[in-house]
Amino acid sequence: MEITQKFINELTYKITGACIEVHKILGPGLLENVYHQCLKKEFSLLNLRTKSELEIPLDYKGEIVDYKGEIVDCKVKCDFLIEDLIILELKSVVEFHDIHRAQTLNYMNLLKVPKGILINFNVNNLYHEGHETFVNKYFSNLPKN
Repeated sequence: MEITQKFINELTYKITGACIEVHKILGPGLLENVYHQCLKKEFSLLNLRTKSELEIPLDYKGEIVDYKGEIVDCKVKCDFLIEDLIILELKSVVEFHDIHRAQTLNYMNLLKVPKGILINFNVNNLYHEGHETFVNKYFSNLPKN
């Protein structure tokens, strides 16, 4: 199967739907870990391949010419890597801040995945106010269909 922008967008729809389902059942106001554990079950029901709390290797200066990169032991973890294509970062906060967006974008770039989804479960309507999606150069370089 060829990975395309269309495929990634369809996968995004499934992931967002799973988040909405968990939010519909639990509502706002719980700790992030509760939503995380329920999403693991929901993704399993959807037969989505996920890595939960994936530790991301940080290759310090690995992209610089004439410098041998070094993996730094710093325990950077993303909430979910889904189908090795999409980062899902979960929050249960009053509102998103730029640091949440930066964290998601950094995880995408460190893992070289084309898309990231940032979800906030501490809202009344997850679809309208509780999610943001991000794409990067890896997404732009994929065929559209």
